[in-house]
Amino acid sequence: MPRDVGAIVVAAGRGSRVGSGIPKQYRPLAGTPIVLHALRAFAAHPDVAQVVLVVPASDVDNPPSFLADILGEGLVLAAGGAERRDSVTAGLAALRAECTVVLVHDGARPFVDRAVIDGVIEYVRAGESAIAAVPLNDTVKESAEHDRTRVGRTLPRERLWRAQTPQGFPRALLAAAHAHAAAAGLHATDDAVLIEACGGTVRLVPDSVTNLKITTSHDLELAECLAGRRS
Repeated sequence: MPRDVGAIVVAAGRGSRVGSGIPKQYRPLAGTPIVLHALRAFAAHPDVAQVVLVVPASDVDNPPSFLADILGEGLVLAAGGAERRDSVTAGLAALRAECTVVLVHDGARPFVDRAVIDGVIEYVRAGESAIAAVPLNDTVKESAEHDRTRVGRTLPRERLWRAQTPQGFPRALLAAAHAHAAAAGLHATDDAVLIEACGGTVRLVPDSVTNLKITTSHDLELAECLAGRRS
């Protein structure tokens, strides 16, 4: 297969909910920075031609030494923006032209599986967008409109999924969706929403709950346990 895949790993936030100190994505997990765990699956994939790591703007010219040591043609940095959409747009601009399949991944998800990456790529090469996702097993409650402590209704869970990353898109479609969102002032927590806003189809690739996003200190504790099992 051609090396036509580009991966954008978004790690431009500060992750304050994990606690004070260094940015979340640079914190050690089993002795290795979280973001390096996230990068490895894409850097090692035979179809990935380039990885763009989107970091805080101040880190582009002065990256941490563990990043500076591995930068090159296959891994470059891009400056993140105020919103996720801005960061992904910057990542797109940094990808080489041959990367017609684009994967977007959270830099705080260290445990992505190769099979999930492959499943997303397969859909994109067929001309569709796709996201890693996990079907909901818990009963889902929606709070009342004016009282967040009271149940407003129970939602049927049979068709509900929790969106994760990687998310994959034909490059031209993702670029068009971002241009549309910028013109409309639309921001979203994931890129699939921008595709949906343009009327595009997004496929679901079953993923594992172990592909967690580290957001809080409790997530970091759980990730340490998972990392210990994988070592």
